[in-house]
Amino acid sequence: MRDRFECSTCGYVYVPRQGDDRQGVPPSTLFEDLPEKWRCPVCSASKRRFQNLGPVGVTGFKENAKYGLGVNTLDPGRKNLLIFGSLFVFFLLFLSLYGLG
Repeated sequence: MRDRFECSTCGYVYVPRQGDDRQGVPPSTLFEDLPEKWRCPVCSASKRRFQNLGPVGVTGFKENAKYGLGVNTLDPGRKNLLIFGSLFVFFLLFLSLYGLG
């Protein structure tokens, strides 16, 4: 996953997989690979005015990613595996209690 970057001046979000067709930046160009003269296409702010929003697809806000025992940093597929896997284990544990009786 690639990180997105937001202009702190106007709120424009640079997404690497989309590039910037207004300034001739092809898709899949990483923010770090943009030329130093590149400016925000909306307000003309420099690259220094952009802040990293984190990868696309990570659930939760960036400032909350450190909470939740590390679960907030998982991608949706791994979260589903964790949730439904633990439900399946508890279901098996519940069924095993019938064998005690």
